[in-house]
Amino acid sequence: MAGERNGHKLAQLKDRRIKASGDLIARSLAGGWRAEHLFALRQALAAWRHYQQLITECDTATAQALAGFESRVDVSANPPPPSTLRHKTPHANEPRFEARTELYRITGVELTQVPGLQVSTALVLFGELGPDFVQRFPTAKCFASWLGLCPDNRITGGRVLSVKTRDVKSRAAEALRLAAQALWQSKTYLGDCFRRWKARLGTPKAITAMAHKLARILWHLLKYREAYDPKVWAAAAEKMRWRKIKRLEHNATALGYKLIAAA
Repeated sequence: MAGERNGHKLAQLKDRRIKASGDLIARSLAGGWRAEHLFALRQALAAWRHYQQLITECDTATAQALAGFESRVDVSANPPPPSTLRHKTPHANEPRFEARTELYRITGVELTQVPGLQVSTALVLFGELGPDFVQRFPTAKCFASWLGLCPDNRITGGRVLSVKTRDVKSRAAEALRLAAQALWQSKTYLGDCFRRWKARLGTPKAITAMAHKLARILWHLLKYREAYDPKVWAAAAEKMRWRKIKRLEHNATALGYKLIAAA
């Protein structure tokens, strides 16, 4: 929009995710620069800059609101644990302030240590539930039921008519479902569980089941102010590994083969 029309110079501005070469992009930019297209591009650029300003103002207001909550931990004396998120720089939709540190200061627990929970997801959960929501739910089962993430058993005359979950409109439940979907490629125990449930139950039921599990984990962490420890799944992970080995041995025997462990 500044008047630059050199295709090679414009190709240097490409996004890092674009796999096309600079020469290919430069050749594709060759041609006439029609006035109506430039006008539409100028309008789009102005709208993008306006929305970026609104997002910055929203981040500032969110940071000010979080600053008003009582601290449960002194972050200067007890800083949050190192981030386990794969990306080191904030995503485009993440706030531009230290939201992870602020949430840790208010809740006393580093929520993003839980696989699947991103900073934006933790902010949605905090905004919907508040810092002391666990006081309103005596057990994790009550919390999962309130979110509509557990089976709603409808029984009459001793016969089960339906076990579908209730239709609950909850942004917190939707955030947990998004966190569950993020475990699809996770190398953790929860990721293994999600992939196994997805193969056995189908994607929708697996997402709901994993969101239920994440809700119970979240309630436990905030109730007892404990940090997430992936080692608690060690016994379950070993049991799952043993089952995989037995399944492979059974399939190999059925096909007339014998498995030999690698040295």
